[in-house]
Amino acid sequence: MTVAELLQHINNEDKTVPLAVEKALPAIERLVEALTEKVKNGGRLFYIGAGTSGRLGVLDASECPPTYSVSPDLVIGIIAGGDLALRNSVENAEDDPKQAWLDLESYAIDNQDFVIGIAASGTTPYVIGGLMECSSHGISTGCITCNLDSPLAAAADYPIEVVVGPEFVTGSTRMKSGTAQKLVLNMISTSLMIQLGRVLDNRMVDMQLSNSKLLDRGTKMVMHYTALPYDAAAALLMANGSVRRAVDAFNGGKS
Repeated sequence: MTVAELLQHINNEDKTVPLAVEKALPAIERLVEALTEKVKNGGRLFYIGAGTSGRLGVLDASECPPTYSVSPDLVIGIIAGGDLALRNSVENAEDDPKQAWLDLESYAIDNQDFVIGIAASGTTPYVIGGLMECSSHGISTGCITCNLDSPLAAAADYPIEVVVGPEFVTGSTRMKSGTAQKLVLNMISTSLMIQLGRVLDNRMVDMQLSNSKLLDRGTKMVMHYTALPYDAAAALLMANGSVRRAVDAFNGGKS
């Protein structure tokens, strides 16, 4: 194929992914509702996975604190092989069915928490073993997989199966499967944070003001809610440390 043909064929395959996710919406809804109840009662969300799936879980978890100012301990991503596996392939790490539970135990996991296993194939021993051990300890579990009727789905209380079909490069689950997993993770964490009240209207009013771009964005949010001019809104934002607190201070109470 020419480069143009390669890109067109990859794009055509990618277009099918959101439709596959759409078919899984009822399962995603069930998981989010169960997860939200756990977190509202003091629980945490854990993602476990290997390879691309593990990296996507760590990515989603790492973006929650800056986006919503939640504790880094609220959503935790664990990848087989540890942090080294984020940048380097540690392929054999996924073959140990006992290691995921050992990794979870280091966080003093208990039955208040919720664990989501991520594995495109649905056959990864690290993830399956982790969910099975969680179940034996009364810990609620979910999964995201791209095969129907997999061992992983059988091990999960709330399975999500997004069947994307064969990959453009056979077996390369970082492609359509990875895209599907990312879309589902976006839905889970975003819906959870909205249910926890971390979004006002559709704005990230609790985001961390960690750089100039975000300070500017936050100032414009304060302007939107208060009708203050830019400099006054910026001063109010800096004095209060977040958009939500700045708006509350302006209103003399809750936003």
